[in-house]
Amino acid sequence: MLKLVHYNLSNLMSKLYFCDLILLFMTLLLMAAGSGSRYGKLKQFDGLGPCEEFLLEYSIFDAISNGFNHIVVITKAENQEYLKEYLSARIPETITLDVLVQDINNLPTGASVTTERIKPWGTAHAVWCAKDVINDDFVIINADDYYGKNAFKSAAQFINSLESKNTYALVGYNLKDTLSEHGSVSRGVCNVDGNHLLSIQEHTKIGDIDGRIVDEDSNNELDPDTIVSMNFWICNASIFEYIETYFSNFLNVPKNLEKSEIYLPFVAQEMMVNGLINIEVIAANSDWFGVTYYEDKAEAVSTLSNLTKQEQYPSPLWS
Repeated sequence: MLKLVHYNLSNLMSKLYFCDLILLFMTLLLMAAGSGSRYGKLKQFDGLGPCEEFLLEYSIFDAISNGFNHIVVITKAENQEYLKEYLSARIPETITLDVLVQDINNLPTGASVTTERIKPWGTAHAVWCAKDVINDDFVIINADDYYGKNAFKSAAQFINSLESKNTYALVGYNLKDTLSEHGSVSRGVCNVDGNHLLSIQEHTKIGDIDGRIVDEDSNNELDPDTIVSMNFWICNASIFEYIETYFSNFLNVPKNLEKSEIYLPFVAQEMMVNGLINIEVIAANSDWFGVTYYEDKAEAVSTLSNLTKQEQYPSPLWS
């Protein structure tokens, strides 16, 4: 059954550069509230494209090209107006845009925190902050990663063929393709049976040591082809209620209040363990790159330049 979308048909037809036909209301949520502590600046707003485009613009472009018609960006309060104005001037007017703030004072009804806190509550809280603008299927990604066109194509196909709201998905990448030459990285290592996710184990310090991929905390060697999560999730609005319960329980533990965070993979895994959802793993079939460290910037700039020269993207991106 098709869902009605309120877009003007003439405007839609004028944007066929992006997609053939929008059948579903599909949302892309980008988490852009990080501080970039290892990068040294706000990497979400660093001009990496040939015309100084932000990395997040390429994900938005790829999503729109595959039929996504609602963009939600979660950012800090001081960046909200700037980012809303910046993106509104670029993306097609047929696309709904919401730029929201991850506010540490945005708490579940009845919850209160007596200790002072500056650090955000984590990725699950960032997603929960979008609960008032998302009512259906949506994709979650990091704003400072490049996921590739095929990843969004696979996500759109998954959403369009979905038969059960109890099925979520994770777009997975091979560990060997997600490392940085300039330092260790954090990755969610997946335990997969066929295309079914069994569990995710967070490793906070993975690096390439003399040609071996090693968890530096345990010194255990990891299989280069292991599937890892790069925070590319496909879910629906049912996650908001669970995050709220999870967050409320988290706030009831005093030791969590100063610096601890609630992480999206932990919430998804708990939902799975409790039998509320199952999670499929979809192969990305795309190259990934990110900018964990400032030294990663040169490679990112070069890659986007090459993709543009290969006519994978126009230049300027929103021409």
